[in-house]
Amino acid sequence: MERLLGGPDLAWVRERVRRRLEFGQPLTGSITLNGADESQRLALARLLGRRARSGARLTVRLEAVDETLRRSGVCPGGLGAAIVALTGPVDDRAATTAGLQSSWNEAFAPVEMAAASCRGLAEWVAGLRATGTVRRIARDPERARDLLSRLAAVIAALPAEPPEPIGRFAERVLGSAHALDLGESLHGLALGAARVIGAESDGSGAEWRRRVWASVGLALDELSSTVLVLNLPTASDTPAGRMLAGLREAGEPAVITLRQLRKPLRATGVVSVCENPVVVAQAADRLGPACGPLVCVGGQPGVAAMTLLRQLVAAGATLRYHGDFDWPGIRIANYLAARLPLSHWRYDETTYRRVSDVGATLTGDPVEPTWDIGLGAAMRELGRTVEEERMVDELIGDLVSGESPGC
Repeated sequence: MERLLGGPDLAWVRERVRRRLEFGQPLTGSITLNGADESQRLALARLLGRRARSGARLTVRLEAVDETLRRSGVCPGGLGAAIVALTGPVDDRAATTAGLQSSWNEAFAPVEMAAASCRGLAEWVAGLRATGTVRRIARDPERARDLLSRLAAVIAALPAEPPEPIGRFAERVLGSAHALDLGESLHGLALGAARVIGAESDGSGAEWRRRVWASVGLALDELSSTVLVLNLPTASDTPAGRMLAGLREAGEPAVITLRQLRKPLRATGVVSVCENPVVVAQAADRLGPACGPLVCVGGQPGVAAMTLLRQLVAAGATLRYHGDFDWPGIRIANYLAARLPLSHWRYDETTYRRVSDVGATLTGDPVEPTWDIGLGAAMRELGRTVEEERMVDELIGDLVSGESPGC
């Protein structure tokens, strides 16, 4: 058998057959060698007991080799047994591959289950599998199982309600305050999931990461997350309350950090909420101490803004909101309306039709306002952006009167 099939000139036959055995493929059909030399043609002819053929293309049917080995008595077990005898035991790569795939399926099961209820998130998890991202991070299914189980726990706990610092969230959900730190293996995966959940666009950099975490109620620290306010009538029995009392007398805006909201601020009555700081600046300049209570979310509400608004609602305050008449502005309003009891302040179809005679062209993907279907239809019809600055005179008039028009 070594003389007939074991020489270097038939190595290509042995390699092809062994590979088929490893992957559980049948030893049938033909195999071909391109660029065969004379010694390879002679070796194959000697094995099969036939005259050598000419040409650089050498083809042999595996059934013919198997029959020759069996009939001659060289290897009664046939071609497969001969290859094992000549090259050693064959691993079942097909079974190994199937077992490995099963292990990867088990590793992904928890995160796929956690993401199943959100179409966008389920597609994102499928992308992780397709791109091999997790395999590059974890290397093997066992480590991936732990990583993805922790990712599933994060997804199940987002968005954080009420908002909280990311370290506190990580300690509560994962058992370690540093589990989501930049540089940890889970950080990038959890940030990607948060981006999908918070409906944020792709990006990079520290500010983008801060915005993504804030979109799901997480602050990177208690000092960088802030909220802008003016004349907030809170009790002065907390450090933040005492600071606000002094600024309220001067009619000056204040920036409150998340740290200062550890002790809840309490206020009652109507509190107006705007999207852009320019409204606060104009209100302070024109009205000063006479301005009604005003909170600015500064675009997509951060953790400090959401924490403050929840505290005000819990204390009995009534919120009314105004933002830009554009699709990002509608998204922000929908986000707030889904989480807080509030009315809308000059932020409806009637107002939009009245003030949309000038303005930039409305761009981006349309969003349906949850509080006023007619507003969405009007914005698609007229196609104009109306920024909050355009309405600042009307808004300031409401702030000095304390009325609630356009709800």
